[in-house]
Amino acid sequence: MSYNYSQYVTLLANTIVVSPTDPNYLLELPSIIDDAEQRIYRELDLLTTIVRDQSSTLTANSRNFTFPQHFVVSESLNVFTPVGTTTNRIQLVPVSREFLDHVYGNETSVTTPSIPTYYAMITDQTIIVGPPPDAAYTMEVVGTIRPAPLSATNPTTYLTQYLPDLFLAASCTFGEGYLQNFGAMSDNAASAVSWESHYQMLKGSADIEENRKKYAAQAWSPKQPAPLATPPRA
Repeated sequence: MSYNYSQYVTLLANTIVVSPTDPNYLLELPSIIDDAEQRIYRELDLLTTIVRDQSSTLTANSRNFTFPQHFVVSESLNVFTPVGTTTNRIQLVPVSREFLDHVYGNETSVTTPSIPTYYAMITDQTIIVGPPPDAAYTMEVVGTIRPAPLSATNPTTYLTQYLPDLFLAASCTFGEGYLQNFGAMSDNAASAVSWESHYQMLKGSADIEENRKKYAAQAWSPKQPAPLATPPRA
């Protein structure tokens, strides 16, 4: 069952047995949401977090390029030709910074046209390209971002709509820690452990489904894994 922010606040409070209007609970709620969301996004590599951004351009006679938004992971970069269009996509090849510094150390393009072929990571948000471009070609960055967190002003997310059980389980694991139900002296020492076990079970099934969406199941198919199939089903 999917839910919105207000429903989530009440559901989580009822599940970990605390008043949904408890000021201490409401104060801790953003941390509970952040912990649950970050964990799921890191562990599942959801397709819904992958975006294509074509909003920035290279700078003529400069190897440097900064991503137009914050990417947690950049998966691929493409340059478009001719200048000012998104007509012909050329996929850049990732290489080491040392290679680019050795082969394309000059900031200024030496040929016209000079279209980049390679790129190297400098920081998690900046790259250098080679050869240096002779014009402001449009760049496309494909990668993983962090969606806006669940809040009163963002009342639904992909997790609350399509993975509500997993999100609740992750929230309860942290929430029980907030209630200090994780040690020998707590009221219910097994509660956090039980929710963690439940979360792991749900994550396993969600991971299988996510790999099917990406055609990353057996033999790069969208099929449900078939352990009895010999050889594995294609």
